[in-house]
Amino acid sequence: MLPVPTIPAFMPPRRILMGPGPSDVYPEVLAAQSRPTIGHLDPLFVGMMDELKSLIQYAFQTKNEMTLAVSAPGSAGMETCFVNLVEPGEKVIVCRNGVFGERMRQNVERVGGVAVVVDNEWGEPVCPDKVEAALVAHPDAKFLAFVHAETSTGALSDAKTLCTLAQLHDCISIVDAVTSLGGVELLVDEWGIDAIYSGSQKCLSCVPGLSPVSFSPKAVAKLKARTTQVQSWFLDQTLVMGYWGNGNGAKRSYHHTAPVNALYALHESLRLLANEGLENAWARHRKMHQLLRDGLTKLGLKFVVEEASRLPQLNTVYIPDGVDDAAVRKHLLEEYNLEIGAGLGALAGKAWRIGLMGYGARRENVSLCLHALEESLNQN
Repeated sequence: MLPVPTIPAFMPPRRILMGPGPSDVYPEVLAAQSRPTIGHLDPLFVGMMDELKSLIQYAFQTKNEMTLAVSAPGSAGMETCFVNLVEPGEKVIVCRNGVFGERMRQNVERVGGVAVVVDNEWGEPVCPDKVEAALVAHPDAKFLAFVHAETSTGALSDAKTLCTLAQLHDCISIVDAVTSLGGVELLVDEWGIDAIYSGSQKCLSCVPGLSPVSFSPKAVAKLKARTTQVQSWFLDQTLVMGYWGNGNGAKRSYHHTAPVNALYALHESLRLLANEGLENAWARHRKMHQLLRDGLTKLGLKFVVEEASRLPQLNTVYIPDGVDDAAVRKHLLEEYNLEIGAGLGALAGKAWRIGLMGYGARRENVSLCLHALEESLNQN
């Protein structure tokens, strides 16, 4: 037999998470996750799921019946949308202005779709004129896919305008709202978004591992009209909805063992968001961004994204010449228990990503971050 492992209990330090995610988790959410586990078909749990569904609908501002939380992180929410909607050979206009637009392209190709890529510079929002030109050039396109809030750069695209273009060209829109949900204005029904996914670990300040998603009636009709089987059994929404309920009081059918305690946590984080009010949450993120922006500017740091297209909850700044990226982030972590994010893709080694998400969008976090950065830059 193998020797008995002698491993102590893992006791993580209390970090201040100001990177691109996960964000600081509300204490009430951590407490909710520690409540007793009950069965995922227990009537009390089913009742909680109904409440959770209504809370997700509120956060997305939608009445879509097919609204739920995928039992996996935002990347699985992305895959849920593509594997359920896109069939082999179907053409998708994919907007790419960072890492996550590129992941959309990869999803399209993995399900056998044809990706028509509309490229924009890193740090810029998706250009509606380029999208319109692509839609005109490809009248057989069935989908328009774009990232509302590009986590790799901090750029915010005009989802309302892009979805209007999709509607004009009879396309189904697929929208990545992983970093935008709860942090900036997002109106699914009013803007005509057809399929949308997010993540629990960003502006919702919940534990990582869940992905709120929503499908419009148009998207549901496309799913039901498929002539090929959904590629993924686990993510097949025609099966999953039997567990989440279809709104007519039908008995829930077993699909998989839901992450019971994580769903408690999401229920609590969305309840807190509803109590604060979406417009108040959006305003809080803007206010904290302005404080951080002013402080970073005084330190001589330059933003990657122009102010008009800048996400308040994800602030990407260029690393000054001669400054050691890893050394600064290490100093912040070891001396202040403060985490900020490194650059991704084209911005790797060139930028820092500073998050102000959910519970982390607080004045004391802004003050600590600015003080710690100033000290680190003076030492570098």
